[in-house]
Amino acid sequence: MKKIFLYLLLLPCWAAQGQISEAKIKEFDAYVEKSRSLFQIPGMAVTVVKDGKVIFQKGYGTRQLGLTHPVDAQTLFACASTTKAMTATCMAMLVDEGKVKWDDPVVNYLPGFQLYDPYVTRELKIRDLFTHNSGVGNADFLWDFMNIPSEQIIEKMKLVKPSYSMRAGFIYQNIFYVVAGEIIKKVSGQPWTTFVKKRIFEPLQMTRTFPLLSEVNDPNQSFPHLFYNKKIQLIQRTSADAVAAAGSAWSCVEDMSKWAICMLDSSKYSGGRLLKPSTWAELFKPQVMVTPTQFYPTATLTMPNWTTYGLGWFQQDYRGKKINFHTGSLAGETAMHAQLPSERLAIYVFGNLDHAEIRHALMFKAFDHFALGGTRDWSTEIVNLYKKQTDALEQEEAKFENARVANTKPSLDLASYAGTYTDPLYGELTVAVRSTSLVFTVNNLVKATLEHWHYDTFRGFFEKQWWGKINATFVFNNQGKISSVDFAGAGYKKNE
Repeated sequence: MKKIFLYLLLLPCWAAQGQISEAKIKEFDAYVEKSRSLFQIPGMAVTVVKDGKVIFQKGYGTRQLGLTHPVDAQTLFACASTTKAMTATCMAMLVDEGKVKWDDPVVNYLPGFQLYDPYVTRELKIRDLFTHNSGVGNADFLWDFMNIPSEQIIEKMKLVKPSYSMRAGFIYQNIFYVVAGEIIKKVSGQPWTTFVKKRIFEPLQMTRTFPLLSEVNDPNQSFPHLFYNKKIQLIQRTSADAVAAAGSAWSCVEDMSKWAICMLDSSKYSGGRLLKPSTWAELFKPQVMVTPTQFYPTATLTMPNWTTYGLGWFQQDYRGKKINFHTGSLAGETAMHAQLPSERLAIYVFGNLDHAEIRHALMFKAFDHFALGGTRDWSTEIVNLYKKQTDALEQEEAKFENARVANTKPSLDLASYAGTYTDPLYGELTVAVRSTSLVFTVNNLVKATLEHWHYDTFRGFFEKQWWGKINATFVFNNQGKISSVDFAGAGYKKNE
C-alpha cells in the first residue's frame, strides 16, 4: 500500500510537467470504485501507464469474499490469456535471433506434429499458431475434461476434425499456443516456462510474476468467484498449467505495469530492448479479420469499422484510433491488457469475479479520461449490455426446460445404462447408478449427476455446479441395445 501512496504523492510533480492532474487521478479512482460496486466484484486491481510512467495503480476490495484481506498492487492474480502476448514475444525473440521465421512450417520444428487434415499439417505456419484461423475450432476439452500433459494434448490434435477451411475464418484456439511453446522449447533448449522467465520477467524485474500456478506460493493472492445459485460464491480454482503458453502466467499490477510500458515503447526497458523495432511492430500488425460472432459484445456499443487479431492481440478502431487488447478468463478470474498506442497509454485490469466485464468498461473509460476526452459512462452501458445477454440466455434455458416431454420413461432399467464408454479423442466415460440417478465420470476427472429427463435423455448438474447443467442422450442400435451416449459434445461408444 505504501507504493500506492507514493504514486499519489508524485502526482503533483507529474501534473507540473503537464502529464496528469491530481484531480483527474482522483476522478478515475472514484469511477473505478463506483464501477466495482456496480459489477459486484469482490476484488480487483488496476494500473494505468502513460508516456513511460505509471500514472495510476491501486487495488480494490478483498481477495476473497467474506474476508477482509485487501487487494493491493502486489496481490497475485491469474493473467490467463493475456499470457498469449508474452508467448508471441518469446517467439519473436527467436525470430530476431534467426532461429525461426514466422512463415516456417510447424513440421520443420516438430516433425511428429499432425492434424486431422494432412494438408493443414503440412501447410500450417508458425504465424498460424498465433492467429486462431487454422480451421481447427476450439479444443479446450483436451484440458478441461482431461488431466494429461501438454505433449499428449498436442498428440490428440490429430483427431480433432476441422471446423472450417484453413485460414477461412476465425475461432479462438488455445492449443496452438501450446504448440508454439513446444517450438520455443525445441529451438531454444529451454521449456517455455524457463524461457519466458529468463527473457521477459527477469530483464523487466517482474519479481512477482510466475509462469505457472504451481509456482505460486504466496498468501497475497486472489481467489476466484462466480455468480451462481443467485449469489456470488467462492469456487474452485482452475489451473491452466497444462496449456501454459496459452494462459498460465500469474502476476500483480505492479509487475504488469512494467510489461505494459515495455510493450508500448517498442519493447524497450531500462537495460535495453526485448525485440528489434521491426519485429516488435510485426506483433501488432493486423494478421486476420475477426468475425463479428467471435468478437466481443462491446462492438454493439463501440461500432468498430474493423476488428482484427495480431500476434497475441485483438484489435479494433475506437474513435478514429487503433487499439490493441486482450482479455484473460479462467473460471472466476479475469484480466485485460489494453493499449492506445497513439497516445502511449495502456491499462491492465485484474478481477476475481467470473467474466467481470468491468475490464472493458475501464479500458474505454481510461482511453477517454486520460487521452481522448469525453464523459461516457461505460460501466453502466456495459452492465446493461451484458444483462440483456444474460436475460436472453436465461430465457433460452427456460424455453429448453419447458420443451421437456412429460410422462415418459427410460427404455431400460437404470442398471442397463451403466458401463464404460470410450471415444478415441474424448477418452473414457463411466456411467454408474446412484439411487434414481446416473453418475457420469469423464476421464476420472469431470463428474455430473443426471436424473431422467425424457425418453432416453438424462439431465443434471456437473459436480462443479458453476459449470451448469448437462444432457446425456443414449443411442440404441437396431437390436435395441445401447450403442453409445452423447455427452458434452462427444459420442462415446459403449464397450462390449
